[in-house]
Amino acid sequence: MNSQFTKIVRILLGVILLVFGLNKFHPFIPLPQPPEAAANFMNSLAETGYVLYVVAFFEIVIGIMLLSKKWVPFAILLLAPISLNILLFHMFLDVPAIATAIVVVALNGILIYKYRQKYSPLFS
Repeated sequence: MNSQFTKIVRILLGVILLVFGLNKFHPFIPLPQPPEAAANFMNSLAETGYVLYVVAFFEIVIGIMLLSKKWVPFAILLLAPISLNILLFHMFLDVPAIATAIVVVALNGILIYKYRQKYSPLFS
């Protein structure tokens, strides 16, 4: 759990989440124009007035938790459904931009595996 590899994965995932979460509040990274179906979906989420902000808030909080090494097992469990939805969004609506989604899911999966002993009480 405290290996150098795990530390690098944790920090990398934390930085990705923090940067992309902050980018949803104050865009500083220009994103490419998504395909029409993906744009329509994102516009419908934006029109709710809260969904994208809630996701961004969770990304920022989880990123901070990973970077500060506080409640890491809890943070990566919170991230699991978010990362899965990011991957599914790109698989079905925006395949050309799937690389970051695969990275997030892979890093989250690695951390879940590395912290698996923390989850054993959930299954007993």
